Amino acid sequence: MPDARICIVGAGVTGATIARYLADIGIASHVFDSRNHVAGNCHTEWDAKAKCYHHVYGPHIFHTNTQEVIDWISRFTELVPYKHSVKSTTKGKVFSLPINLHTLNQFFGAAMSPNEAQAYLKGLADGSVDSDENFETRAVSLIGRNLYESFFEGYTRKQWGVEPSQIPSDILKRLPVRFNYDDNYFFHAFQGLPKAGYTEMVAAMLDHPLITVSLNSPKRFADLKDQYDKIFWSGPIEDVFDADEGYLPYRTLEFETSHVRGDTQGCPVMNFPDEDVSYTRSTQHNYFRSALETSEIEVSLMTYEYSKTWKPGDIQYYPVHLTGENDLLARYKARAAKIENLQLCGRLGQFKYMDMDVAIKGALDLVAASYPHSKA
Repeated sequence: MPDARICIVGAGVTGATIARYLADIGIASHVFDSRNHVAGNCHTEWDAKAKCYHHVYGPHIFHTNTQEVIDWISRFTELVPYKHSVKSTTKGKVFSLPINLHTLNQFFGAAMSPNEAQAYLKGLADGSVDSDENFETRAVSLIGRNLYESFFEGYTRKQWGVEPSQIPSDILKRLPVRFNYDDNYFFHAFQGLPKAGYTEMVAAMLDHPLITVSLNSPKRFADLKDQYDKIFWSGPIEDVFDADEGYLPYRTLEFETSHVRGDTQGCPVMNFPDEDVSYTRSTQHNYFRSALETSEIEVSLMTYEYSKTWKPGDIQYYPVHLTGENDLLARYKARAAKIENLQLCGRLGQFKYMDMDVAIKGALDLVAASYPHSKA
């Protein structure tokens, strides 16, 4: 294989997509990852005791409206149909999420029709607040204070470690309200899971003679910049500069996982917004399977998830965006833009939350733009 003059830092879905696109057009690359496995936070492991895939770093569901992304993923795995279901336990009762007609009728002890529920919720909404000011004001302006306090206020504090009023309002776009009994957590046309798990899917992407993968290989940008013509960096943006101006804010996660006999919670994910419960959600990994797989659950693989303030040495799971400008992020971006052979990519490189399909589409568009005269 010819020496690779292109380096990709990170063997998650972003890095793997870039590497495979390049390989398909005849360009070699070297992919580095600090962990001992590929697939990043999407990493899955088969659990023989529970007979299911363990989503080691928390649940990841593939959902999209973009046919290009479906076609890309389908080259490397068989996608099986799957419908994600999330429930919420608050004040000793279980409700469906996203908030839907069943949630509203159960919460208010009613039997409203869709039109009645819309009118009722409109009456609860607080139109006196600026809906675009922050997460709290937008939620209250849409669903009223009772629903907001029950389902979002405590969960947001636990998840992000700050007051909801410090969170930008646009995060609420991910939380629709439905006036029917549809409890499908996502609204995309396609939803599925890789039949053999995400790690096998990413490994298949990287399985090409023009791709070299080095695991357990943390890299400093300073040690790479003079060795490669192009560096696709999906690690944290501040790590390009060894965080010489300080670290950006992140949330990290801690997990407690165990085997329990029988079906433990009856759904894939249960949220816990009450602040007297220390964990944010629980995951029963057995439910990450096709609806066609109906075997009885004899042993449950359960994970309880705790959101924590990130510190050096932890995994950065979620970039934290607060209301107001982030001057440190702006300075790092300005400095990165001046480095000719550097291309920031992925959730951490761009310091923004993105779903898997968005990350893949972004990677495809990015590498296509970098090599416009070639086509995978």
